[in-house]
Amino acid sequence: MSDLDDLALKVWLDRTLPDFDGAVAIEKFPGGQSNPTYRIATSAGHFVLRRKPFGQLLPSAHAVEREYRLLAALHPTGFPVPRPIALCEDAGVIGAAFYLMELVEGRTLWDGTLPDIAKADRRAYYEAMIDTLAALHAVDHETVGLGDFGPPGNYFERQVQRWTKQYRASQTDDIPEVEKLIEWLPRTLPAQTRTSIIHGDYRIDNLIYAADAPKVAAVLDWELTTIGDPLADFTYLAMNWAMPRDGRSGLAGVDLDAEGLPPLDAMVERYCTASGRDGLPDLHWYFAYNLFRLIGIVQGIKKRMIDGNASSSRAADTVAKLGLLTQAAWAEARKAGATD
Repeated sequence: MSDLDDLALKVWLDRTLPDFDGAVAIEKFPGGQSNPTYRIATSAGHFVLRRKPFGQLLPSAHAVEREYRLLAALHPTGFPVPRPIALCEDAGVIGAAFYLMELVEGRTLWDGTLPDIAKADRRAYYEAMIDTLAALHAVDHETVGLGDFGPPGNYFERQVQRWTKQYRASQTDDIPEVEKLIEWLPRTLPAQTRTSIIHGDYRIDNLIYAADAPKVAAVLDWELTTIGDPLADFTYLAMNWAMPRDGRSGLAGVDLDAEGLPPLDAMVERYCTASGRDGLPDLHWYFAYNLFRLIGIVQGIKKRMIDGNASSSRAADTVAKLGLLTQAAWAEARKAGATD
């Protein structure tokens, strides 16, 4: 059973896909708490549809139009993203703006410890993830037509402002650690030395790997993409080594050597080599910032859950982690020099 208007979608598909014969099977993917995502099987091929949530939305959130523009800019460069098919900005068709892209076959690795990958091969999967991120940051955003894709100036400054605004718009409780972060982060912004396309949520389960090789076939979930400091992406990924093992991306507490997984220092070195850097600054400020941003995202999920508009059955599990996120964020801030 789909929550899409099948008939309206069929009419749109008939206008959009040359070889469409009217037959369509729709299956909602279990993930995607922010922008609901569906597998669309038709006679013209298999596709993926991503739409905005139904109902009232926060300003600037769920911008599927931006995702589509990003895919359209990156796909011709050879960077691994799904081929975009069509964008529908008319919410009257299925109740929300959406876009269609090709379905990329391969495997999704949900657990960062890679239990389904042979131990001897696990490091190569991480290296492919790092190399793909460095390749993204090497794309000239001006050349591919994304010169106006993000405002100028310090990326972290505007992001701290944005996520403070998003948090305030969906705030349901008074959380002391968050209030301290809102005061401390803008006072301690790092200098920005590079500018590139930013994915915004780069982690292993947002990648599709080739079915039988440590090669990234597609990078997915570009909702938070913009132009900014590439260290935002790398430090968000690096946070996985500091986050507790949870069956998802977290690696803290794992015996990395015994499991065939690379240490963070090795991944920092690989990224620096691939991106022509001599090294990276202290990571704790960036970890505090990334956790603060996660707090804003999870708070938005909490508000949608309260309003009855959360798009995933796992929303409650995600929201339950809000307290741990706030504690971890302030702990990282203290390591970066913040005082109570």
